[in-house]
Parts: sequence; structure tokens; C-alpha cells
Amino acid sequence: MGKDYYKVLGVPKGSNDDVLKKAYRKLALKFHPDKNKAPEAEEKFKAIGEAYDVLSDPKKREIYDQYGEEGLKAGGGSGPPGGGSAGGGMPGGGSMPAGGFSYHGDPKATFAQFFGTSDPFQSFNFGGMQGGGMGGGGRGGFGGGHGGEPMDIGDIFGGMGGGGRGGYSGPSSAGGMRKQQRTKDPTIEKEVAVTLEELMTGVDKKMKISRKVYSEDGSLRTEDKVLKLTVKPGWKSGTKITFAKEGDQVPGKIPADIAFIIREKPHKLFTRDNGHNLKYTYKITLRDALCGTILHIPMLEPGGRKIGLDCTGEIIKPQTIKRLQGYGLPITKEPGKRGDIIVHFEILFPDNITKSSKDILYDVLK
Repeated sequence: MGKDYYKVLGVPKGSNDDVLKKAYRKLALKFHPDKNKAPEAEEKFKAIGEAYDVLSDPKKREIYDQYGEEGLKAGGGSGPPGGGSAGGGMPGGGSMPAGGFSYHGDPKATFAQFFGTSDPFQSFNFGGMQGGGMGGGGRGGFGGGHGGEPMDIGDIFGGMGGGGRGGYSGPSSAGGMRKQQRTKDPTIEKEVAVTLEELMTGVDKKMKISRKVYSEDGSLRTEDKVLKLTVKPGWKSGTKITFAKEGDQVPGKIPADIAFIIREKPHKLFTRDNGHNLKYTYKITLRDALCGTILHIPMLEPGGRKIGLDCTGEIIKPQTIKRLQGYGLPITKEPGKRGDIIVHFEILFPDNITKSSKDILYDVLK
């Protein structure tokens, strides 16, 4: 006599997918050997997995309904056990692979495919329930892992052998917990490098992302999407732009947010100073520092424009600072206003000088 898969799951013949899923979910959680330490739990868990593997597959189920377990495992075309023919081959004219159906023997694989994780209990602190309350959820929450079937809290506690938390069997009269809370993964952060020139004018950047989309039936596809990142003039390094719920899509979970963090690229001439000011170091010869000169300070704007700074008639010392007001980066919170360019000096000394030059300098500087 072959196995009665419908009896194993406790459902009537002809049950739809929703009934099968609900029955498997309840029994698999109840007899999972990681939580149920009864001697017979492991065998029951395996029988439940095999029954669901057959009945959840339309082709296997059709053959099983006509030929039973022995006919299914014989290939479906050998006819019912005991000899004779049942019309030849599979219903609809097909045939089973040589050797017929054979359960892979790993009920935990069936469990993991159904729930999306091999351990749906990882998000619950079962060890701390005696002292009051359930443990907090982790990233998996009540929903299990990627692409799994959502689990009712009643299924979790109802399947713990002795009734779980004091015989918990559903929502309390005061409201209780009716359904699992949807969890959300931490924000995914990615740095975006921008130049000072881009921060001067502002820029739009297109960021391509690839995310995984898990369907309720367990199938997986990869989805590409382009996000438009608008960097405004004057933004500071560390500014964060967040796109809500653009992460992987998993049934029973809220997709993670994706955040882009602005980082400045090093510039060959300027460094940022005090928010919106730009620091520029001018290399000046000792002669010009002592005798005075007209400096030509480059601007950050495109085109290589320079601004003249008249320093004739003055001595440039190492600690001298010049300020060009309004030529720095835009001030984000004050439209129309800009910071300054702060000019510092590096005085270049000669490697050697002639004796006659030394004599002249000695007389002039004594």
C-alpha cells in the first residue's frame, strides 16, 4: 500500500495550493528537528517534506492522483501496482523520467525553498521567553529569509512541541499579535566621488543599480534601474542622498533604502577650507616676495580664468594671507552668495647665490 500524501499533510484530496501551503507551513514548523526533539519528529518532518514536494508540483500530483505512490515512483507509465496497464505513460501523453519520481531525501532543502531560509527561528529569542516576552527580531524578522513564505506568529509558537509560550494559540482578547511585522534591512550606502568643479556648478549623475526581485512562487530575477542623483552647488563632502525602498525585493520584507554619500575628489590646485572657502597656495620667489609683484590667481570656473592681485609695494612674508571675496564655492543655504579664495604663500629660496649677490644683499639687508 503506497503512502497517502494527503493524509500526511492532513488535507482532503483536491485541496488547492493555499490549503497545501498552510498545512505544510504548520506541520513543518511543528516537527522541525531543530525545535522538536521528540524521537519521531525527524521522520515526520521528512514525510511532510516528501508529501509537499509531490502535491505542490502539478505534474507529480496528477500522476500520483491516478497511479498512487508506487505508480509515481515506477515512472507513471507502468500502470497501477499489481500488473496491467493504465493507459500507458503519463496523463496527457507525457512520460516520467526513467526510474520515475524519487524524493531527494533532504526535507530541510524543501523547507528552505518554501520559507527562504533553513532556519526561520533565527529571528526569535526562544531561550529568553520564560522571563517575559519574545526575543527581538533580526534582519530576517518574522518573514524568514529571501523569497520565503511568510509565517504567522501562531505557527511559530503553535509548533514548539509543548505549546510554546504557555500554550499560546493565537491573538489574545486584548488584540495580541495577528500577523508578523514586516522587517526592513539596513540602508545600503555607496560613496560617489565628485570634483570641486562639479560642486561649483552642480551636476546630475546617473547611478545604475541591480537589485534582486524574489516572487511569491520563489522565482528570482535581476532588475536593473537607473537612479538620477542631483548634486547641488556647494554641497559638502558627506552629504547623503537617499532613495527609499530601492533595495532587493523580498516577499514579507520592506526593501532597503539606498543612500549615496558625496565625497570630494582631491584637486590639484585647491582644497576646501571652512565649508565654502577655497584654499590656494601661491609659490612666490624670494625676489618677488621682497620686491613686490602682481599675482595671477586661478579661478575654479571652467576656462582657466585668472584674477590679478596687486602686491607691488609690499613684502610677502610666510604668514601673509590674501583673500579674494566671492570667488569660492556657492553657499547652499544662501543662494547667490559664494565663499572666498584664501591665498597662502610658499616662498621659494634659491639653492645658491654668487658672492657678489651675497655682498649686495648683505649691504641692503643689514
